[in-house]
Amino acid sequence: MEKEWLYGKTLTELTEVVLSLNAKPFVAKQLADWLYKKEITDIASMSNLSASFREKLSQNYQVGVFSYLEFQESKDGTKKYLFPTEGGNFIESAYIPDDDRATLCVSSQAGCRMGCKFCMTGRQNFQENLKTGEILNQIRQIDERQKLTNVVYMGMGEPLDNVDNALKSIEILTASWGYAWSPSRITLSSIGVLKGLKRYLEESKAHLTISLHSAFPEKRLELMPCENANPIEEIVAEIRNYDFAHQRRVSFGYIMFKGVNDSIEDLEKITKLLQGIHCRINLINFHKIPDCNLNASDKKRVVQFRDTLEARGFIATIRSSRGEDIDAACGLLSTKSQIEVKN
Repeated sequence: MEKEWLYGKTLTELTEVVLSLNAKPFVAKQLADWLYKKEITDIASMSNLSASFREKLSQNYQVGVFSYLEFQESKDGTKKYLFPTEGGNFIESAYIPDDDRATLCVSSQAGCRMGCKFCMTGRQNFQENLKTGEILNQIRQIDERQKLTNVVYMGMGEPLDNVDNALKSIEILTASWGYAWSPSRITLSSIGVLKGLKRYLEESKAHLTISLHSAFPEKRLELMPCENANPIEEIVAEIRNYDFAHQRRVSFGYIMFKGVNDSIEDLEKITKLLQGIHCRINLINFHKIPDCNLNASDKKRVVQFRDTLEARGFIATIRSSRGEDIDAACGLLSTKSQIEVKN
């Protein structure tokens, strides 16, 4: 039987492990230090732990982690990494260098069950939730690990559909016994799974981006079937309950589709829906996918949309497309070809 990963366990979980082996609770912090600060790859390297304890620990546990299988590099410097999962599936991560920032877009699931009309990941359906260690492994194993300034949960899958492991991975990234990152270096992007959203807002201090794409519920439903179970008006109402004025930032992602959500009526509805929320609206170019009747809005229209939103008091930006030539841009991540080869 495959041994259980230590990598990806929180301090509470590590404490449970050491107590089950009749060791003192403080040993859990020593384990965390080896796993997240020294980043060792085998239990034998934990030299300040007794040989007998290491032997007992090794009987049922391993450090975990594994390397990526391959990567592709875009002409703009973006790199897309392919990782295997313990469940025999595949995931992709996108590394995006940009002046003094270096961002990794990590996956939280293999596939996705949200079924958004414009997204390639949803086309391959849902395979599995990633374990906490598998989420963190993407950060640890890329070649540019030491250059990273930011991590965004915007890869394959819906993070709040895997909320337990997403939250535990953020805890490990930000805790003093873990990687000790500031929460301001982390952003989670979600369609707004309400149950998970409530937990995320209560248990995390990292940034939040909500996939809006239309402020009209019926129009959003056509683009995103999840609107049925997670109405945008309820999502926004939940966000209004929390104070985003300090360290945490809330944003709304808005992919612009020609003749679908780029009219003056759409602007009016966005203004009404988000009025009074201190937020950023990120306007995103649609990247064409096969067998989809949606098209990208004209660049001039996108600029007009941004300028009008800013005139109405919102912070609005046009997100630049990165890695489109290697299918690493927004909505293009998919490992469907690897799944087909495997089967």
